[in-house]
Amino acid sequence: MRDVRLLDRPFDPGSLIGPFTGAHPGLGGVCSFVGEVRGENGGVETLELTHYEPLTLPGMEHLAEQACSRFALMGLLIAHRIGLMRVGEPIVCVSAAARHRRAAIDAVDFTMDHLKCAAWLWKRERRADGWRWVAPRPEDYAALARWRD
Repeated sequence: MRDVRLLDRPFDPGSLIGPFTGAHPGLGGVCSFVGEVRGENGGVETLELTHYEPLTLPGMEHLAEQACSRFALMGLLIAHRIGLMRVGEPIVCVSAAARHRRAAIDAVDFTMDHLKCAAWLWKRERRADGWRWVAPRPEDYAALARWRD
């Protein structure tokens, strides 16, 4: 089971993860990651994610197929926000169900590395001095490179 969502409103990760886990009886492990807008130390007031609609959801669905196949998953959940978000709101939730914990952990890591660097999403932050675009860092690209065959 793959559940891929692009959301334009705030969401509760627990309301997604609970039913996702319950839909996979016999799983050996489930791993979930929730990314939130951080702001206290960085001074971010608002985060905005824009996207290229014809490619974003199909690209995320293809990524889910890759992860499910590569890690022999029982299921994968990807929920990603677009639009304006406030500090503390969830941006992304990825949850993987597998027969063994390592597959679930690796699948979430694989999916997040690809979402961070290779998705059709653009991010900008508003701080006290105005808006600025945010690009993946060199360490983000290094993490993505680990998954090349």
